[in-house]
Amino acid sequence: MHVDYKHRIFGLDVFRALAILLVLFSHTTLLLFPNKESFVLEVIKFFGAIGVDLFFVLSGFLIGGIILKQIHLNKTAFKDFGYFWVRRWFRTLPNYFLILLVNIILYFIFFRKVISGIGHYFLFLQNFSEGQADFFTESWSLSIEEYAYIIGPLVLFLLLVFFKNSSKDKLFISSVVVIICLVTFLRFDFHLNNTLTSDHHWSKELRKVVIFRIDSIYYGFIGAFFSINYSTIWKQYKVWLFFSGIFLFFVMHFLVFWYDVKPINAPLFYNIFYLPLVSISLVLLLPLFSNWNHAHFFKREITYISILSYAVYLINYSIVLLTIQYFINLSNASIVTKVGVLIVFWFLSFYLAYLLYVFFERPFTNLRDSKFIKDKFN
Repeated sequence: MHVDYKHRIFGLDVFRALAILLVLFSHTTLLLFPNKESFVLEVIKFFGAIGVDLFFVLSGFLIGGIILKQIHLNKTAFKDFGYFWVRRWFRTLPNYFLILLVNIILYFIFFRKVISGIGHYFLFLQNFSEGQADFFTESWSLSIEEYAYIIGPLVLFLLLVFFKNSSKDKLFISSVVVIICLVTFLRFDFHLNNTLTSDHHWSKELRKVVIFRIDSIYYGFIGAFFSINYSTIWKQYKVWLFFSGIFLFFVMHFLVFWYDVKPINAPLFYNIFYLPLVSISLVLLLPLFSNWNHAHFFKREITYISILSYAVYLINYSIVLLTIQYFINLSNASIVTKVGVLIVFWFLSFYLAYLLYVFFERPFTNLRDSKFIKDKFN
């Protein structure tokens, strides 16, 4: 697999690789210890959830940077935003729809039926305003990302139309703040009208729902705004900001653990404040990671994991893990059996992701640079 290292930032590859590895370790606990609970397993699962948050803020940071550079070049016509969307969709949609179809086929083979509401998945509506069905469960985060990529640029375009003489940078950050405030209001409305019954209820009905979570992407947009418009501060204080993010993240979660703070006994904190604070703490890590350009160890391996991360994310749980669980019951399996299954799970997750990337994802991604696409938007 050929990689052009000149156009990659190693620190962001580390960020992305860390995110997918945290998700994989979390899913490993679900595979090997499906009916077991312990403090260690809960910590691993928790960091798996944080892995998704890492993806959110990184996606927002990268996409926000692309949009900012676009408006700085005065590419603010609707066709310019259309070109942005088309490029993004060539990167994300082919993989998503292929894996969705594979999930539908496997579900039909195993259970001889198709779940109700399957059409919602083709429009990313399966978790738009409420928790989605227990099918292709990892797709919840993809819905959030897709709507964030649509809504943010659309709001910005409208502001650019109505406030033509205003600073484009101010309109960019204004659009982000407006969306974050709106999402916060929707979470507050959820808080007033819902009684949480468990951690799972909170996760399914709020943490994994589009209208309550797209702000996670826009905190990454704020990071992009500061990295471009205040680049000196972004670089000069990268270490200080990194340790501030680490401090915020671990002190908050130490207090949550120490005082046994949970959604069921502290719903206001979890419904309104917890997820934004996690996003902010992770954004504070980006100045250091985005300025980390030199690798002294495992450069190729980390870069490969980063490149395959999207394919791995789509494949590892619904395709590999659930298929293994369908054929093998590991609840009372021996250590030898579990080690063997563990090796198979990790190998298949990366090998199938490699095939998906090389023969499907990369060819479609390359199409966005084709003459046909460029001519349509020039």
